[in-house]
Amino acid sequence: MFKTTGLGSSEILEKVQAKSVLTAEETAAFDRVKMRVEQICQRAFETQVPVLMDAEDSWIQNPIDDMAYEMMKKYNQQKAIVFNTFQMYRSDMLGNLRNAFHVAAMHNYFLGVKMVRGAYMEKEAERAANLGYPNPIHPSKQATDDAFNQGLAFCVDNKQRVSVLCGSHNEYSNQYLTILMHKHGMKTNDQRVWFAQLLGMSDNISFNLAKAGYNVAKYVPYGPVESVMPYLLRRATENTSVAGQSSRELGLIRKELKRRRG
Repeated sequence: MFKTTGLGSSEILEKVQAKSVLTAEETAAFDRVKMRVEQICQRAFETQVPVLMDAEDSWIQNPIDDMAYEMMKKYNQQKAIVFNTFQMYRSDMLGNLRNAFHVAAMHNYFLGVKMVRGAYMEKEAERAANLGYPNPIHPSKQATDDAFNQGLAFCVDNKQRVSVLCGSHNEYSNQYLTILMHKHGMKTNDQRVWFAQLLGMSDNISFNLAKAGYNVAKYVPYGPVESVMPYLLRRATENTSVAGQSSRELGLIRKELKRRRG
């Protein structure tokens, strides 16, 4: 997985989304970003290792989406190699997911979906208030949860063309996806469905899914400390927001330590 802002300037991406005129230097810089994305996706295709393009702020997401779908058109002809990330806490994201599927069907490529709830809620709300436009985030956690689970159902309903990675620490959403797979008669290790959690978070979910035969990935953030630490703090905050889940997880860890000590 990689962040496009790790390959180039977020200011240029913002100007591209706003359809502002780029200077010759900015145009060259944006071309280099697209070239770097292409190199990563081409290498992923050559090695047949899926690559995930991470989501970013809503005001720079459109050009990232455009690059992701261009790469899918090129490298997802036989199966999903390039995945785009859908932040389901955005009120427009379920519609964006459906539209991405229709575009993939129209151009005859496979859609790779990494589904998450979202990472920039406070930042998004603050910017919307400062600039006077509607907050793009769902008004409640329940609305976000509903959109996330509807998104999972949409992906499984369209499994002939969609591969999905469920990037969630929410117990119910992970369980719900296993139920959807069972209803559709899918094997637990069907390569079109993956589950993912951060290393060290919700390990009880990851380990039980893996033990049951599901495809599970544990991912480790990598980058400069000043960038990685805020990311991990956001994930920790998100994890504790799931009512009772973190304390339950701690209880399970203590129980397992006691079992191992005999």
